Amino acid sequence: MSITPPFGRLITAMVTPFNKDGEIDWAGVEKLAAHLVSTGHDGIVVNGTTGEAPTTSDDEKDQIVSVVKKVVGPKVFVIAGAGNNETSHSVVQAKRAAKAGADALLVVTPYYNKPPQAGIAAHFRAMADATDLSVMMYDIPGRTGIEIESDTIVELSEHPRIAALKDAKGNVAATSWVIKRSGIPVYSGDDILNLPLLSVGAVGFVSVCGHTVGSGLREMLDAWFSGNAARALEIHQKLLPVFTGTFRTQGAILTKAALNEMGLPGGFTRLPLVDATAAQIAQLREDLRQGGVTLN
Repeated sequence: MSITPPFGRLITAMVTPFNKDGEIDWAGVEKLAAHLVSTGHDGIVVNGTTGEAPTTSDDEKDQIVSVVKKVVGPKVFVIAGAGNNETSHSVVQAKRAAKAGADALLVVTPYYNKPPQAGIAAHFRAMADATDLSVMMYDIPGRTGIEIESDTIVELSEHPRIAALKDAKGNVAATSWVIKRSGIPVYSGDDILNLPLLSVGAVGFVSVCGHTVGSGLREMLDAWFSGNAARALEIHQKLLPVFTGTFRTQGAILTKAALNEMGLPGGFTRLPLVDATAAQIAQLREDLRQGGVTLN
């Protein structure tokens, strides 16, 4: 089975750099977007979990989309997170993202209120019907409290604007069956499972570690899809310390710390996230070094 990747293969969910006073560092947003393009990215997710979307206003979200799209140009996809646990507000966010210049939408399962599968399906259909943009569904039950069940994914894959699935379920067996049954393009949403998911038919990654090791992830993808599984495995094993180290605490916290240590504008977090401690940064630096990352 050969599945076409609708948004390219390498995508990273970009952090939103904040100044110490909590305001968005707009020059930092531009610099990070350019950095991701320079390391081989086909697309950038903005306003996602790693972008601390729960703490940014709708107006800020619109401006982030606009600024990043202006930086990356027409050849790189800007995929805007546009989902929360209220369908009506999610639809408004989808329409605003489209107006701001997004190329596609990333829509997470409604969280906290634990809707039944019928409600989840209705939510995704409402989002897919809200604009002309393609939708990538985001299945991450560890955050949302509920999964998109396989039957629901297969059903939703028939919608003409539901174009892909970001899979952070951690159940490679279930994902294998979803790919076989539906042929939906699946992007790994869990860096340490990038290679295992490629092996069962995933088309690419929506990464967090792409901030720090984007070139390595690009090489892994190119090796895999050129038939060099041994090289892909070699890269996977080299990057394991980065995959593990980035998530010793919440991913945005350590990604921002890593970027700062690399001389890039990671910036600060907004509450309820807190910045990495000195001990966490020391451990992170060791993890990054073991993964081959050059630090200041």
